[in-house]
Amino acid sequence: MQADILIRNVHLATLADAAGYGEVHAGALAVHAGRIAWLGRESELPATLQAAQEVDAQGGWLTPGLIDCHTHLVYAGSRANEIEMRWAGAAYEDIARAGGGILSSVRATRAASATALQAAATPRLRALMRDGVTTIEIKSGYGLETATEIRQLQVARALGLACGVRVRTTFLGAHALPPEYAGRADDYITLLCEEMLPAVHAAGLADAVDGFCEGIGFSPAQTLRLFAAAQALGLPVKLHADQLSDLSGAALVAGCGGLSADHMEYTSTASVAAMAKAGTVAVLLPGAFYCLKETRLPPVAALRAAGVPMAVSSDCNPGTSPGTSLLLMLHMACTLFGLRAEEALAGATRHAARALGLQSETGCLRAGLSADLALWAINHPRDLVCEFGHAPRVASWCCGRALDA
Repeated sequence: MQADILIRNVHLATLADAAGYGEVHAGALAVHAGRIAWLGRESELPATLQAAQEVDAQGGWLTPGLIDCHTHLVYAGSRANEIEMRWAGAAYEDIARAGGGILSSVRATRAASATALQAAATPRLRALMRDGVTTIEIKSGYGLETATEIRQLQVARALGLACGVRVRTTFLGAHALPPEYAGRADDYITLLCEEMLPAVHAAGLADAVDGFCEGIGFSPAQTLRLFAAAQALGLPVKLHADQLSDLSGAALVAGCGGLSADHMEYTSTASVAAMAKAGTVAVLLPGAFYCLKETRLPPVAALRAAGVPMAVSSDCNPGTSPGTSLLLMLHMACTLFGLRAEEALAGATRHAARALGLQSETGCLRAGLSADLALWAINHPRDLVCEFGHAPRVASWCCGRALDA
């Protein structure tokens, strides 16, 4: 049996089981051709196994590489002034209606070159990689016009190639109504369906389609129009749902067989039931909850009782979650939302993979899956969630290739 890499003297947290960490003590893991070829107790290593490279993990823990399944990583400009405004009492909706919020980032991003966008986004991605991230979703949505949306998605793909991580791109043209379409939301949806989405799809730049279904975003009917156009092109859908009010967005995306409903602070029990039936993942975003000083909690107990998988993500964006630590978000998901530590870690591995449609490729340690791995100098996997502010990552690999974060 041949292997490219053999990691020995390591404890494994496979995250492959429905509960717990999937602990294998005194273990080993072999990688061949970018895939996990073997894993188990080191005492049970096949006698015929020969490896080109051996890694002594020195008693550390190996987990699946972490997955950040909801980010807005590619943007220009800063919205720190808006955070100060909210601290002074301004409401997010009021800032947005006054031309701030998403539209502030749109103005800056439209004016930025691809080179400038990539240069700005690279440190954000590197910071997430230092937290063990090996797969990341990156949305567009700060262009709201064809050329800039395409430029954002091209930069997202280029970031993956430059940094060696797996990038999934999501078209979020329905993020906000651009100023040139003020008062003409239906016309803008027509533009999305008939021009922007087909152009993005023809360029092979979108792995999924997202929208912002909200009072300051788009109506359920408008969202359904976009989703119908996406599905006609064979693209899966996901949704910013029920963040500021309950428009039954989670039920809407579940009814379309969507990958995920994200945010969900105002999601109803009826929508939770629809998600459970459809297999739609709930993506929890504690960074935005915290930054907006939200008080309405997502229905974690109902999601848990219904068996809805819960992912956790950074929501890295300039205005409502300007953070680049997925490990901190895991801690916040437990502290603010009541997740258990093992649920949070599953939310950034197994369930996050499902939220991206990658559950057959990554998200846990299992023979045959991609060798997306993170090695940690910790005493137990719970340390990744319970502690924060330090950097326990020792090494990580994506598709069997060592990453330099």
